[in-house]
Amino acid sequence: MTDRHILTAVAWPYANGPRHIGHVSGFGVPSDVFSRFHRMSGDQVLMVSGTDEHGTPITVAADAEGITPRQIADRNNRVIVDDLASLGLSYDLFTRTTTANHRAVSQEIFLGLLKNGYVFPQTTLGAISPSTGRTLPDRYIEGTCPICGYDGARGDQCDNCGNQLDPIDLVNPVSRINGETPKFVEEEHYFLDLPAFTRALGDWLGTRGNWRPNVLNFSVNLLEDLKPRSYTRDIDWGVPVPLDGWRDRPDKRIYVWFDAVVGYLSASIEWARRSGDPEAWRQWWQAPDSDAYYFMGKDNIVFHSEIWPAQLLGYNGAGDKGGTPGSYGRLNLPTEVVSSEFLTMEGRKFSSSRNVVIYVRDFLARYDADALRYFIAVAGPENQDTDFTWAEFLRRNNDELVAGWGNLVNRSVSMAAKNVGAVPTPGELTDADRALLATTSGAFAPIGELLSRNRQKAAATEAMRVVGEANKYLSDQAPWKLKEDPARRDTVLHTALQAIKDCNALLTPFLPHSSQQVHELLGGTGVWSVAPQVVETEDLDDGSPYPIITGPYDQGQAVWASTPLPPPGTPLAPPKPVFTKLDSSIVEEELRRLEEGGQSGSDGEA
Repeated sequence: MTDRHILTAVAWPYANGPRHIGHVSGFGVPSDVFSRFHRMSGDQVLMVSGTDEHGTPITVAADAEGITPRQIADRNNRVIVDDLASLGLSYDLFTRTTTANHRAVSQEIFLGLLKNGYVFPQTTLGAISPSTGRTLPDRYIEGTCPICGYDGARGDQCDNCGNQLDPIDLVNPVSRINGETPKFVEEEHYFLDLPAFTRALGDWLGTRGNWRPNVLNFSVNLLEDLKPRSYTRDIDWGVPVPLDGWRDRPDKRIYVWFDAVVGYLSASIEWARRSGDPEAWRQWWQAPDSDAYYFMGKDNIVFHSEIWPAQLLGYNGAGDKGGTPGSYGRLNLPTEVVSSEFLTMEGRKFSSSRNVVIYVRDFLARYDADALRYFIAVAGPENQDTDFTWAEFLRRNNDELVAGWGNLVNRSVSMAAKNVGAVPTPGELTDADRALLATTSGAFAPIGELLSRNRQKAAATEAMRVVGEANKYLSDQAPWKLKEDPARRDTVLHTALQAIKDCNALLTPFLPHSSQQVHELLGGTGVWSVAPQVVETEDLDDGSPYPIITGPYDQGQAVWASTPLPPPGTPLAPPKPVFTKLDSSIVEEELRRLEEGGQSGSDGEA
C-alpha cells in the first residue's frame, strides 16, 4: 500500500428514473476502471457518489404519479444502486443527497461562502406559470439561446454553446410542461458571486495543462463572461436555506446543482463516519499530495470546472474578496476534470421519452456486464462523440472477447487440464518463451501510464494487442503437436498460462467479473477482483433506511504487476467458456425493440 491518496469523484446520477448505457459510459465505467487500476497499484482510493435526488424533474414526476418526491427518489435510488453494483462499479460509498449528513454539509458550505461574502441576496425576475401560479424551474423553460441562436436552449444552460443562462435571457421562452409563455415576477434569492473568482479560476486552470483539450479549452472560454448565479430556487423539494426567515419557508431551497456537487464532500464525510474514523476524509480532501479526479459527461463540465471550484475557493477564502476557511478547513480543488463526450445509439441521441434508449438493467438482463464495460472502454466516447450500434457491439464481443481473449484462455487451460490435469512443470525456456513473457510482464508500465492519464481506450487496445501476441505464440508453438515431447509441451503450456495470468491482470480494471473466473481457471483461490456490495443501512442521523454500495476492496489479490502462477501440480479443471458468443440475430432483434420502444424504465431524462 502506497501513501498516495486518490479521490475518485463520480458524477451523481439523477434519480428521476433508471440510468441508460449512455449515462454509464460517461460517469460510470471510466471512473471504475481508473479506481480499480489505482487500487491494484497500491494507492489508497476513495470512490464516492450517490443518487442526486432534489430538484424539479423529480417533483414533476411525483406530481404525474400522484405520489411524493421522496417516494420517487426512494424507488429510483434502489433501481440505480442495483444497476451500478451489477455493472461492477466499485464505490467505497454510493449514497444519496437526501441524507441528513448531506443536508448539513451543503448548509455548511453555503454558510462559509456567505461568511466570506461570496453569496449575496438579490432581487431577480423568476418565471411562474400564468395558469397555475406555480414557479417554473429554469430547466423546464425552453427557447432560443441569445448567444448562439440554438433553438431548444434551457433556462439554466444552452447545451449547444455551454453558456449559463437565466430564463429571462431566452428568446421566445415557453414552458416544457404545458407550452405556455411564462410570466416573470420579482423574487428574492441568494447568488454566488462567480465574477469574484475569475482571477482565481484562471490561475488554477492555467496549471491544468494535462487535462483533455476539450475540457480545458471549454473551461477557459467560460471565464470570459462569468455572471452571478442563483444559489437558491423557488421549490419545496431540496436542502433548506440555513438562515433565519428562510429555513422554514416551504418555497425556498438551495439550487439542486449547488447541493449535488457538494455531495462529493458529504459522501466522503459519510464514508468516514461509517468507517469508524470521522476525520478520515481529510486525507483525501486536505493533504497537499492527494489527488482528486472528477468523472462525468461533457454536459456537466461547467459545474465541475467552474461552479464547484468556485464554491471551494470561496469556502477557502481564496477569491477576490479574501476570507478564511470554514469549519471544515481548507479543501482541495480538483486535480483533473475527466469528461467524456456523448454516446449516441444507432445514430440517434439517447432519449428516454422518445424510446431511443436501453437501460442498464435491460442490457445486463441479456448480456454480460463485462461485454458492456469492454465496449465502453475500447469504443466509448472518451474523446469524441461515439455511436453505439448493435452490430459493433456484436463484433467486439465475438471477435475480441470470445475469439481473442476467451479463446486463448479456454484452449490453453483445456490443453493443460487434458494433458497434465494441473499447472504444468516448465523446463528450460527458449528465446520464444522468454520473448512472450517479456512482452506480457513489460506491458504493465506502459498500460499503467495510459490508465493513470485516463487514456483508457489506448490502454484497452494495448492490452488486447498483448493478448494477440500470446495467441500468436500458442499457434506458433503448437503444443498439441508435441505429444512425443511432453517436457517441451509442458513448458509451452506453462509459458502460455503465465502469459494469460499477466494478461488477466492487465484486463482486470476493464473486466472485473471475468477476471475472477480466469483467476480460478488458472488454479487461483480466494478473491482476485472484489465485487461491490449492496448493503441495507440507515441514515446516520435520522435512522431512515436506504441501500448503499460499498466493498472491502482491500481484500482482493489483484496487483498491477506480473505475479507467478500457482505452483506446478496445482489441479486444473476443464474450463467453461469465459464469455458468451452472441448470435447475429440479436442485431435485428434489438433494432426491432428500439423501433417498438420496448425497453422498460421510466421517461425521466437527466
